[in-house]
Amino acid sequence: MSYDLTVWVGERPDDDEAADEQYEEVTERLEEAADEPADANPPSPRIKAYLDALLQRWPYDAADSPWAVNPPTDDAAGDAAIVTLVPHRADRAAAYVAELAVEHGLVCYDPQLGALRP
Repeated sequence: MSYDLTVWVGERPDDDEAADEQYEEVTERLEEAADEPADANPPSPRIKAYLDALLQRWPYDAADSPWAVNPPTDDAAGDAAIVTLVPHRADRAAAYVAELAVEHGLVCYDPQLGALRP
């Protein structure tokens, strides 16, 4: 079990309903990309910069790492990424993950809440 946040490049939706629709489109694209070779659809420069910043805060091999997928870049393709957290560290990490996404000009969506973050 994990706690997931999905981030993508784009305009922030006006409300959670619109975000949910975009989230469905984004996850569909990520699922399609997962069936391709890893180098066929690498993360865009903006997504890569964001993930690199997350890894600077918490390297994936650190004892206090919140990442459920190591490295977190494994769930990224093109203009989107799923940031997968271990549940016992999600409270601490999710707020930072969302705030950093906004700093990088990305949309952050929490599918567990069905809502935009922050």
